[in-house]
Amino acid sequence: MPALVAMRFNPDLKAKYAALREAGKPAKVAIVTLMRKLIETANTPVKADRNWTSKPA
Repeated sequence: MPALVAMRFNPDLKAKYAALREAGKPAKVAIVTLMRKLIETANTPVKADRNWTSKPA
């Protein structure tokens, strides 16, 4: 579910999804790619032992 919400409201992930779909990837493959991207984004600060800082709008 978070990947579906990100696909609709996050501009970076929305562009990634659109690019994958235009490249001919099935919708489920594109969503799984977004799921992986979200996990990587969440784990990066943990791996670097840093606190989360949101990007200003």
